[in-house]
Amino acid sequence: MEPPMDPSGGEQEPGAVRLLDLPWEDVLLPHVLSRVPLRQLLWLQRVSRAFRALVQLHLARLRRFDAAQVGPQIPRAALAWLLRDAEGLQELALAPCHEWLSDEDLVPVLARNPQLRSVALAGCGQLSRRALGALAEGCPRLQRLSLAHCDWVDGLALRGLADRCPALEELDLTACRQLKDEAIVYLAQRRGASLRSLSLAVNANVGDTAVQELARNCPELQHLDLTGCLRVGSDGIRTLAEYCPALRSLRVRHCHHVAEPSLSRLRKRGVDIDVEPPLHQALVLLQDVVGFAPFVNLQV
Repeated sequence: MEPPMDPSGGEQEPGAVRLLDLPWEDVLLPHVLSRVPLRQLLWLQRVSRAFRALVQLHLARLRRFDAAQVGPQIPRAALAWLLRDAEGLQELALAPCHEWLSDEDLVPVLARNPQLRSVALAGCGQLSRRALGALAEGCPRLQRLSLAHCDWVDGLALRGLADRCPALEELDLTACRQLKDEAIVYLAQRRGASLRSLSLAVNANVGDTAVQELARNCPELQHLDLTGCLRVGSDGIRTLAEYCPALRSLRVRHCHHVAEPSLSRLRKRGVDIDVEPPLHQALVLLQDVVGFAPFVNLQV
C-alpha cells in the first residue's frame, strides 16, 4: 500500500504530524501565518485547497494591510483577492497601487471595513472625491490619513473629510496643489482640536492666513510641515509660537519669507526646526571655504 501524500505532494511518513493537523484557531493563525509575509501567502495558497482555505481565513482576519509587503507593484487581481474577505481592517496602506487604484477598487474595501483608523493613499492619482467621501462617511474612527501627491484633492473634498472625521489626528496633504487657504481654514475650525500632525508641504497656495488659523484652533498640534509653502511668512510663524505650546517640530525649508526672528522663540522652546540659524549657516559656509571655522559660542 502506498504511503499517504501530504498536501505539498510529498509522501507522509507513518505517525508524522502534518502542519495542517495543528489547530488552526489556536496555533496556525495566531502563531504561524501572522508571521508569514503577504508575498509568501500568495505562494502558499497555491499548495493545496486546504492551504488556500487556511490563507483565506487568515486574510479575513487581518487588522493591518500594507501593499508594500507584497512588492513594489501589485496587480489589481492580487489586491482584490487579498482583500476580498477582509472585514476588520484597522490599517490600510495602498501606495504601491498608485498607478491604477481607482474608486471602483477602493470603495468596496472601505465599505467592508468601517473600523479603519489609518489609511495611506499617497500618490494614488486615479482616485476621486468619491473615494474620499466613502472614507469619511464609512470610517468615523479614522485617525491617520495620507493623501500626499493626490492632485485630485480639492477644497470640497477636504471639507467633507473635516465634517465627518471627528477623530482625525494626523493628515498628510503634501503636494495637494488644489488646496487654498480657505480649505485649510475650514479644516482648522472643524477638526483643529484633535489635530496632532499636519503636512501642507509643497502647496504654493497656502499662506499665512491658513497657518494663523491652524495656530489658533490646534492647541495640541505637535508636527507641522510647511516645506515649500512660498506664501507662508513670519506672521504665520509668530502666531504658531504664541498659540501652539505642544509644537515639537516645524519644517519651513524653502519658505523664503520666514525670517529668523520669528523662529527664535520656537528654538528657545526646543522645537525641532529644519532650517539652521543664520550664524550657524555662516560658520558652515566658512568651514567649507577655508577648511576651518573659528570658535564661536552659539549660545551667546
